[in-house]
Amino acid sequence: MSELHKFLFDGLPVRGMIVRLTDAWTEILKRRAGNTATGAYPAPVSELLGEMAAAGVLMQSNIKFNGALVLQVFGDGPVKLAVAEVQSDLSLRATATVNGEVSSDAKLSQMVNVGGGGRCAITLDPKDRHPGQQPYQGVVPLHGDHHEKLERLSDVLQHYMLQSEQLDTILVLGANDQVAAGLLIQRMPIKGEGNLAAGLSHRENEDQIGHNEDYNRIAHLAASLTREELLTLDVDTILRRLFWEEKLLRFEPQQGASGPRFACTCSRERVSNMLRNLGAEEAESILAERDDIEVGCEFCGQQYRFDAVDAAQIFVSPAAAQPPGPTGIQ
Repeated sequence: MSELHKFLFDGLPVRGMIVRLTDAWTEILKRRAGNTATGAYPAPVSELLGEMAAAGVLMQSNIKFNGALVLQVFGDGPVKLAVAEVQSDLSLRATATVNGEVSSDAKLSQMVNVGGGGRCAITLDPKDRHPGQQPYQGVVPLHGDHHEKLERLSDVLQHYMLQSEQLDTILVLGANDQVAAGLLIQRMPIKGEGNLAAGLSHRENEDQIGHNEDYNRIAHLAASLTREELLTLDVDTILRRLFWEEKLLRFEPQQGASGPRFACTCSRERVSNMLRNLGAEEAESILAERDDIEVGCEFCGQQYRFDAVDAAQIFVSPAAAQPPGPTGIQ
């Protein structure tokens, strides 16, 4: 079962989290592989998307925000767009648009940032928006301060968090076809919540960047965690292996209904409404070319099919007293 563990370092201005996505992650991959129109993701794309899903859970859990956190990576490579969306209740979904060949050993720059114009965007979309309220969005390039291309998503996100929160952060991410996992260690803000949604710069926090010895020591330990260890070791073992000399205050793990889990907002009813908006004439033209109308959810890979009878029912008014007369669809 997918799980999220939060912890504090007793007496120190440092907090941490570990997420392990198991059933939630394999469900995303299974649905994509089962989509006959797209097929499974290439391995490097799957790894990137898994890391994004894990990072999305960590970042959503790190802020107090009632709404969706949407993490996007996009650019001019064969992977035009990769998206992970995590709701405030930690339900999540993810997808990627692949237009071209992705080699088995492709790195981030080769997938997304071929021409150097790749970007990473994080959007906070409030669940209950006020009139005129717009989602908060921050965007960073997929390169470092010296315009070198970044090859690890963790480096991109660390740079983003340093800019947006003025807080030192270290991320270790990894994913394979069974597990997507991540470790986050962050220096706690001196003032305020250091909330992504606030978009505020606190001079006290900024002045502390790179100077807190406790954080630097713990970050150095966290950075020693390998991808293999992150993906294969249980959480208790990881924490003992890294921080056996530190006093940790651990919170109850979040699993099941309170933990990270796959969920998609698509449904046959929503697709029916979409087709209804297209209109009967458009539906008829599609059915004239093929036996059914097929619509696939870009997020979860679920495919919805409507034959002529299904399509006819979509355009029947529920309030109609009499059945409709013959149409081209019927």
